Amino acid sequence: MTAIRSLLFAIVFYAGSFGFVLTAMLLGWTAPGAVQAIATAWSRFHRRCARWLLGQKVVVQGDLPHGPYLYIVKHESMFETIDMLCLFDRPAIAAKRELLDIPLWGGIARRYGLIPIERSAGATALRTLRAAAREATAQGRAICLFPEGTRVPHGERPPLKSGFAGLYGLLGLPVVPIAIDSGRVSPRGRFLKRAGTITYKVGEMIPPGLDRKEVEAKVHAAINALNAG
Repeated sequence: MTAIRSLLFAIVFYAGSFGFVLTAMLLGWTAPGAVQAIATAWSRFHRRCARWLLGQKVVVQGDLPHGPYLYIVKHESMFETIDMLCLFDRPAIAAKRELLDIPLWGGIARRYGLIPIERSAGATALRTLRAAAREATAQGRAICLFPEGTRVPHGERPPLKSGFAGLYGLLGLPVVPIAIDSGRVSPRGRFLKRAGTITYKVGEMIPPGLDRKEVEAKVHAAINALNAG
């Protein structure tokens, strides 16, 4: 059953995604604002596919505040990458600059309003990052970051990448850490995806202005709240 569910999900989701990408490409040139609406519809389509084809339902533990905050999210599978658009209204997701250079997809991502993160810590890169983040918050959009830099298997607790501390200090926003256990049912790099519950656990809000060691310790503990050990 797991194999059949996974195959159906792959067929339906990726075929449907092609339609969303094509629509975004066509409308992106004439109606750039439509890209955000299309991306949100795609995210909802993904969640429905996960729910009804894979048997995965989503539960949010704790109160998820909405406002000018920096949301720091555990990263275990592709699921949460897409599902952020279901959790928040048009979130500005911080992503490596290289991802925005991918042909076709990169252009759509730019029109959507992803925030590019340069590997360089140069002054120009920091000014660009701050300007993009401030523009997003002025529009009432959430700012989301996956601080581990890549997907990690469920149960692993790698240290945070340095980019989190830089963004935290740069923006001066309260931090909302969020744990997720999606890797239990949708393991990284695995075609087979199991039925089950994917849980988001919202941690206590962390104020701006803390020193790097303290804020990293608080965030690391909070986003790993659903990991054993």
